[in-house]
Order: sequence, then C-alpha cells, then structure tokens
Amino acid sequence: MDSIMLYSVTTHASVLSARAKYEEAEALYRRALAGYEKTQGREHPFTLVAAVNLAFVLFKQDKYEEAEALNRRALAAREEALGGSHPDTLMSVNHLALVLHYQGNYEEATVLHRRALAAREKVLGGEHPDTLISLSNLATVLGSQGKYEEAESVTRRALAAREKVLGREHPNTLMSVYFLAYYLHHRKQDNLASALYQRACSGLERALGRYHPDTVRCFDHYAKMHRSIGRSQAE
Repeated sequence: MDSIMLYSVTTHASVLSARAKYEEAEALYRRALAGYEKTQGREHPFTLVAAVNLAFVLFKQDKYEEAEALNRRALAAREEALGGSHPDTLMSVNHLALVLHYQGNYEEATVLHRRALAAREKVLGGEHPDTLISLSNLATVLGSQGKYEEAESVTRRALAAREKVLGREHPNTLMSVYFLAYYLHHRKQDNLASALYQRACSGLERALGRYHPDTVRCFDHYAKMHRSIGRSQAE
C-alpha cells in the first residue's frame, strides 16, 4: 500500500470514527497500521499515530486490553524518540491513563495523570487546554477512588482557569461546574452542590440541548442527589 493509499485509508477511518462508527473505523485503522509498519517501520511517527488512532476506536468499543497494549507501545516509542515532556509523549501518557482508569487500575492511572499534569503545567502553562484536560482527568480518577476532597480541589483549579480562559457559559466550564457539584455532594455539602448543579444543568441545556448526553447526565445526578437527601431526611 503506497503513501497516498495509506493517507486515504486513514482519512476515511477518521471520518468514520468522528461519526462513532468505531467498528468500521477499526478495520481501516488496522489496515493503515499494518501498511505503515511495513513501509515506515514500527517506530515511525506515522506508524505511532496509526497505533494511537486504532487504540482510540478500540477504547470506544470497550476493548481495553488491546487499547492498553497499543498505547503502551506508542508511549514507549515516543519517550525514546521525543523525550518524556514532548506534547505527543504526554498525549500518550494521558491516553494510557484513561484506558487504565476504565479497567479499574486507578493507582497507575493516577500516577500517569499526575505525571501528565505536572509536565503540561511546566511546558504549556497552567491555563493551556491540555493542562486543563489533565486536571479534569486527575479529578475524575480521584473521584473514582472516593478521594473527593482532592478531586474537589483539583476541579476548582480547572473551573477557575476555564472561567478565565473560556468564559462562564462554555460547555467545558459548565462540565467543571457539574463535576464540582458531584464531588461536593459526596462531601455532604449539598447546599453548595445544589446551586452548582442548577447552574451546570441549565447552562448545558442552553449550550448543548436538553437531550445531549452531558446534559442528561447532569440532570440525572442532580435528581439522584435530591432523592438521597429525601431518603436521609425520612430516616
């Protein structure tokens, strides 16, 4: 397969992936990866991009073990070729951490998210979008472990930066508001959580629509909080 054909296959796979047609995208990404391995070698940047793309669509299909293996491969190659602080390396760190999180390997995922966050803060700055993604990802894995106090602290940092950079009504800002409300509820600060849930749910509804998955999840968690409060008062 020549370079033009590989580019065409990769582009078609990207379109399918963007449309959430992950099974079809997987087949094309496998063709692209095999082609790049044959023509460019296993550690060429194009080959590693193909590996990362394949890992993503596998991840979206809950095929975590193979996604993990591909992300570890890309990370190792990028660390050797680019160094530990290169943006592409840190992207691989982030991707691997996400897969590990979904597999329930919270300890290693936390270590990797802390690594990505520290490096991105140093290289890109505290308000760069990639740094803010690392903050949110770290908070999420902390929350999954019941470490709500630190998850709240990290989310407050992300929220403050997003309000400054993106504005109060940007969907990413509102998602930080939503997550902060979630962590506050789990820390028994329901009055604060309720006010933030109201802000997040109404803002997401305006920005994304009532039936967007993020809006639906926000309303669902808000309702669950009120039901749990009702049960506690009844007892």
